[in-house]
Amino acid sequence: MTFRTPGFSRRLGTGRTRLLVPVLVALAALVVAYLVFTVIWTDLLWYRSVRFSSVFTTQLWARTGLFVGSGLLLALIVGANMVIAYRLRPAYRPLSVEQQGLERYRVAVDPHRRLVGIGVVTVLALLTGSSISGQWPVWLAFLNRTKFGETDPQFGKDISFYVFTYPFVRLVLGFLFAAVILSLLVALVVHYLYGGLRLQGPGDKASPPARAHLSVLVGLFVLLKAVAYWFDRYGLANSERGVVSGPGYTDINAVLPAKSILAVIAVICAALFFVNIWRRGMMLPGVGLTLMVVAAILIGGVYPLLIQQFQVKPDELAKELQYIQRNIDATRKAYGVAGAEVTSYGAQPQTAQDKLSAEAEQLTGVRLLDPNVVGETFQQLQQGRNFYRFPDALDVDRYQIDGQTRDVVVAVRELSGAPAGQQSWIKDRLVYTHGYGFVSGFGERLAANGTPEWLTKDMPPTGQLKVDKPQIYFGERSNSYSIVGGQGQQELDYPDDSPAGQKNTTYDGRGGVAVDSFFNRLLFATKFQDRNILLSGAINENAKILYNRTPREMVQRVAPWLTLDGDPYPVVASGRILWVLDGYTTSNGYPYAERVSLGDATRDTVTDTRSAVARQANDHINYMRNSIKATVDAYDGTVRLYQWDESDPVAKTWMKVFRNTVQPKSSIPPDLLSHFRYPQDMFKVQRGILANYHVTQADAFYGAQGFWQVPQDPTVQGKKQPPYYLSLKLPGDTTPQFSLTTVFNPRGRPNLAAFMAVDSTPGPNYGRIRVLELPRNSPIQGPGQIQNAFEADTSVKDVLFKLRQGGTRTVPGNLLTLPFAGGLLYVEPMYAQAAGGSEQEPYPVLRQVLVAFGDKVAAGDTLDKALEQLFKGGGAAPPSNTDTPPPPGDGEGLSDDAQRALADAQRYFKAGQDALSKSPPDWTAYGEAQKNLQDALNRLAQAQQASAERPTANPSPTATGSPSPTPTPTPTGG
Repeated sequence: MTFRTPGFSRRLGTGRTRLLVPVLVALAALVVAYLVFTVIWTDLLWYRSVRFSSVFTTQLWARTGLFVGSGLLLALIVGANMVIAYRLRPAYRPLSVEQQGLERYRVAVDPHRRLVGIGVVTVLALLTGSSISGQWPVWLAFLNRTKFGETDPQFGKDISFYVFTYPFVRLVLGFLFAAVILSLLVALVVHYLYGGLRLQGPGDKASPPARAHLSVLVGLFVLLKAVAYWFDRYGLANSERGVVSGPGYTDINAVLPAKSILAVIAVICAALFFVNIWRRGMMLPGVGLTLMVVAAILIGGVYPLLIQQFQVKPDELAKELQYIQRNIDATRKAYGVAGAEVTSYGAQPQTAQDKLSAEAEQLTGVRLLDPNVVGETFQQLQQGRNFYRFPDALDVDRYQIDGQTRDVVVAVRELSGAPAGQQSWIKDRLVYTHGYGFVSGFGERLAANGTPEWLTKDMPPTGQLKVDKPQIYFGERSNSYSIVGGQGQQELDYPDDSPAGQKNTTYDGRGGVAVDSFFNRLLFATKFQDRNILLSGAINENAKILYNRTPREMVQRVAPWLTLDGDPYPVVASGRILWVLDGYTTSNGYPYAERVSLGDATRDTVTDTRSAVARQANDHINYMRNSIKATVDAYDGTVRLYQWDESDPVAKTWMKVFRNTVQPKSSIPPDLLSHFRYPQDMFKVQRGILANYHVTQADAFYGAQGFWQVPQDPTVQGKKQPPYYLSLKLPGDTTPQFSLTTVFNPRGRPNLAAFMAVDSTPGPNYGRIRVLELPRNSPIQGPGQIQNAFEADTSVKDVLFKLRQGGTRTVPGNLLTLPFAGGLLYVEPMYAQAAGGSEQEPYPVLRQVLVAFGDKVAAGDTLDKALEQLFKGGGAAPPSNTDTPPPPGDGEGLSDDAQRALADAQRYFKAGQDALSKSPPDWTAYGEAQKNLQDALNRLAQAQQASAERPTANPSPTATGSPSPTPTPTPTGG
């Protein structure tokens, strides 16, 4: 029997504890290292799968270099000052209560001095390295900067200095300021701890070595401040002090000289601190520091304020005129609208009915299929099974059909997952792996029943467009991973009537990462936190895992320097389905250019109400170019970047950083090139700029009398009207041009001020912006007024009322505006959506086309009928379907319940019209009136039905003429 003493047991326990701690720390370090390795390696595998591994390695080395370089440099600077402060400690410390208290800390710290110092320096280095490594774009852009070939009007420097060099200088200065401040803090602590600094006791509060050391550090800080003051002069290029962005009168005549003076004062003050190395006392540094603070307040703050208040404000236009003109010129260049053609239009619109009718006969290609309304129609008619989904906002493209270019509304049938109640890991990840099919309908032509006339449809695809690979493995709904392509693996294409009940396929594309090895399966099981990847026996040989596979995510990863348009769209080119994305290069450093919030500038009804269109971040920019067109193959995930704007210096800079990742414009296949279009987000920013900057004279711009605004969507309260794609002829055109269009109201007024269109077909005129400016006293009504006019016209109201019987609601489509006969023609498709039921179609179908020209409105089953009616004097054409009974009018012959309901309907309708007639309209009262009106109409319909079901020898006839409700507000867009 062995006996151990209690002391021995305690020592043994202590030894085990000491051994356990490093083991746990080592294990934790290994786990962290494994997780970091998993993230890095799986990302590298993904980049290799899309053939852009150089993008990943370039970013990795840049981040690593900045992390290690900045961390080491900071560690050296701070560590050196810590060592210097320790070595300058006084050999003798006078006895005092303060020093006696500090002695306990010195005794505790001294044995671990090096460990504590290394720990502090390491933490500071890691924090700094992490912060600086995130600034890799600033560093790489500076190293590869490309000149703009244009200089700013104030300092005469190339624009590239402000876009690339100035941000890098600010980054370097920020790092140096941090290093000096941290060094000063560390030195203060060490000097105080070891007696170099004292707060109590007689005599000097700082030893001469400590004073010299701290004087040097403060002097370096002040010297850096002098450099910062000098470069702040160039930062005025984007000043927001004046009437417009860019340096104004006060900046040039007060702030600019003040910055120069403060830089000189800071140099003098720094010299005084350096002189203090040899002098005892703090008088000179104190005088210098006081001088610097007072100068910063008086010269840098008070003086510019006085100049602004007493020189500029009393005569602002005269003082700011040249700077406003600089802002106008720079802003128009920065946003690519300097070449916008503004012409007068609409002074003498055609009025002769015969000529209007003749022009109407030549009007073709007006898109009636609204891509933001008919998503539900596509869903119901082409869904196939409930596990397929179409987006809630479709897209507009063009295709050559029978030798003619036709506007087409397009979408792909994507997968939403395994059917409800059948989910399992195998089905979710290995069977239901992809969507299937490309569906499209003619934009201007619909079937007789109001549904789309299909160009391509069904599963397998049929129609006039050949699709060799209809599978959608990479799509907007492909948010999760799938495992595909294993030997013998059966992936669902679509259900059919075969004995198997479905058509299967096996992925054979080049995209994806192999998961047929234990190592890769372990990594991806860790990445996705899914042990089935590691344990499942259903993963066969040659299997691949697809992840990071939404088009926007893929392009953003391979081109992190781009800002992507919010609306990728699918095209069929050479039998393949490709996603097309527009990439923008942006900057916030273009001198004198007006800054805008990208998020605010691109918001409208579609971005706020449709999930298929992504919102832009609220980044503030003052330069924008559509420099890159990107494509993603929907089957194998191949990503290609094409240079589109060959003159953009920002794109050229990043093409130097990521060499051989962007293909030249000349390499774009012709059948793909024909599907490129002008991007919406770029257009929205430009229209926001041109709302003000169509005024090119500084004095007129200052008065802001000619400014415009984008109108509100007439169907959605508080949302801007989106731009619309359509083919139209502008004055001077011989054939219709596929264009992106918008309209403007005068600021604060409802009538129309201008019409804007940009040519969207690739070719010599692509990107040409044309603005038709209406006379200042133009009587042409704006979108909101036209929408009200449709609802106020008696004959149009009657037609709409009939559509709304039995709970059916009307859904207004995009309100298109077309230059026509010297004026502007409005066209709005009106869809009807039944309330549901076995015999009703619960999706929107086109029932009427509403048109307006001048002060006349009309409606018809088709555009031709509506135009014919319009130019005969206005009103509504008789509907082709006469089976719907006319609504009751004065209530004669109706039951008591029906008469009460009719009276209520008339009262609520009048209340709604009164609310609309106010300026501005009372939308709250209007919405309440519409709700009550719908209730009254439902009661009226129920009373009529009850009366009809009661047997009677002499049924009461119905009359016509009752008011009709306004449409249910439904967001639209193009």
